Amino acid sequence: MWLLSTIAVYFIARTIALRVKHPLCNPIFIALAVLMTGLSLTDTSYAVYFEQNEVLHALLGPAIVAMAYPVYEQLPTIRRYWKVIFLACMTASVLSMAIGAGLALFISDNLVIMASVLPKSISTPFALSVSEHIGGVASITSALVIVAGLLGAMFAYPIFNWLKIKSPLARGLAIGAVSHAIGTAKAAESDYKEGAMSSLALVLCGIITSVLSPLFFALFTWLTTTPM
Repeated sequence: MWLLSTIAVYFIARTIALRVKHPLCNPIFIALAVLMTGLSLTDTSYAVYFEQNEVLHALLGPAIVAMAYPVYEQLPTIRRYWKVIFLACMTASVLSMAIGAGLALFISDNLVIMASVLPKSISTPFALSVSEHIGGVASITSALVIVAGLLGAMFAYPIFNWLKIKSPLARGLAIGAVSHAIGTAKAAESDYKEGAMSSLALVLCGIITSVLSPLFFALFTWLTTTPM
């Protein structure tokens, strides 16, 4: 039931978004609001919903692999700017984890919360794997990943326009680094090259965060448990 409902609600939300054409009218945001309301009204747990939509979750991996083709087409640009690309993704990953850890510590000294927050800005398959590895809660991580993606998809382009950032390379890397697949979908709608750069940033930041998250978690665990 929830699988068909999810697909139907998303297509309706996408139709609305295409007609309205406003940055805040995001199809995922609309679908999420409708589905959350439905889950609340029917008293359906997230576990039940996830189980019925497991096929959609399984498609995330192949969807990310499919993003390799537009990246391949941009190989000349990648070869030319590989240092900038790597530095941008490394900086974005480290800052994202540092800010996430800081917010987690501000809210609570619970290390489970921190473990759930650290991978919030990478794509779901990466994020859930990292969260599980360092002791986070999958449902919290999933929610934060969605929020990060939605914020990027809704506000990135108004910010780019306000700051007069027009480079497809800069725009694509920025949105892919902080708002993963949801932001990448928005980037691909805007410009093919931006979508490719966003896909590249999504994968690079996913790998970097997967490697560094356990180190960050160990560091912050030591800082919070060591007597001063």
